[in-house]
Parts: sequence; structure tokens; C-alpha cells
Amino acid sequence: MKILVTVKRVVDYNVKVRVKDDNSGVETANIKMSMNPFCEIAVEEAVRLKEKGVASEIVVVSIGPTQAQETLRTALALGADKAILVKTDEQVQPLAVAKILKEIVAQESPEIVIMGKQSIDGDNNQSGQMLAALLDWPQGTFASEVNVADGSAMVTREIDGGLETIKVDLPAVITSDLRLNEPRFASLPNIMKAKRKPLEETSPEALGVDITPRISTLKVEAPAQRQAGIKVESVAELVEKLKTEAKVI
Repeated sequence: MKILVTVKRVVDYNVKVRVKDDNSGVETANIKMSMNPFCEIAVEEAVRLKEKGVASEIVVVSIGPTQAQETLRTALALGADKAILVKTDEQVQPLAVAKILKEIVAQESPEIVIMGKQSIDGDNNQSGQMLAALLDWPQGTFASEVNVADGSAMVTREIDGGLETIKVDLPAVITSDLRLNEPRFASLPNIMKAKRKPLEETSPEALGVDITPRISTLKVEAPAQRQAGIKVESVAELVEKLKTEAKVI
């Protein structure tokens, strides 16, 4: 069984994001970048399935600039076998991402596509569902547990009311939630081995996909600073301020 895993290069989650001076977006120049945390979880799950003998090959794919090769090499060091970079310097929106991935799926013929449920930069949570719709495959989103056997996958999903377990026939698209697993760290020997693993490059144009944006960003602003709180001496004073100043009771 072959598993396709998507990874995205994003601003590292430990970095405090700053808005550009012209309010056109967030600053990415000279900023630490890393693999999207949800994508790390997706890679880890694929590697665990391979270690269980469920999968025989893991292919990772990323859409982005040349620097995204670093992210792919990280995935290779974690246990993936092959990487594909769809090279573009343009900002690719979720529908275009799904269309590109559909073409990659047609080329690679995986039985499972595992994706992070969302990226921490766009927070759209759309590409996985769109890909499943384009492929006409079943989907298991927000997965907190995945068990694969006999041509199907049991996916435990996190929903508002608790947990829901569904059975999806393969091939299928699965998107990972935070509690699916704890990603491992790449060892130095595996980092060195990753440099020799195959990394292919293609482009949206070569795949026949139009990535022209359908949505325009008009303005990006930092959130307003929170005002300092105050201390009150008694419950009576708190109630009075909630009535007269906050006007919430």
C-alpha cells in the first residue's frame, strides 16, 4: 500500500507573527520557517502505518517555493521514502491545492492520502475536503485515531459532542487532528540518509492546473491590544462595575 502525505512550509509556531508595514500580509522574510504542525502529525501517522506493515511506501508532497525542499527533506528524515515539490512562488489557495493534489494522486495512485486538517497560517481547513470531493473518495476528517485493515479504515473523529468512529473504504482521504499522535524527532543518521532519497520537482503548469487566485486579500491587520484589567476589593464592587461600566448584567 502506498500512502501520500501532504506537508506545508509555514512560519514556525514559536515565532511571533508580525504584519507587514503595507498591511498586505504577514512578514516572512528572515523568519524561521518549519513544517506545519498538523502536517508533522500526518507524516508521523503514515510512518507508524508503515512500521505496522500496513504501508510499503510513503510519498510526501509540498506546494511552494524552492525553500520547501527543506520541509520535504525533514519528512524524508522522519521516514518518508520519496518527495515531490510542486514548485511555485505564488500563494496557492485551497481549491488550487486540491486540484494540484488530484493530479499528483493520479500519478502516484496511493490508497490513502493523509493531510493535516489545516495549516496554521491560513487556518482554512478546506483542502482535504475539497480533494476528497474532486477524487470522489470517502473522507475521515479531524482524525484522533486511525486503524487500517481489510481494505478499509476505522477513523475516530473529534466532534463537538465527543468522539465519532466511522468506517471508510479505501482509497480515502484522512485529515489529522492534534491528538492523533506525538510526532518523533528525526535522528542524525536519518537526516543524512534523507539527502540521498529521491526528490522530484514539477509545477502547477506542468500538471495543467490554473492557480489564479479566486479570493483577494484586501488588508491584514494585527489584533487590537488588550486593555489592562483592574482589581476590585469586593463582590459588590465587581457587580457594580459589571452593571455600570461593562453593562453585561
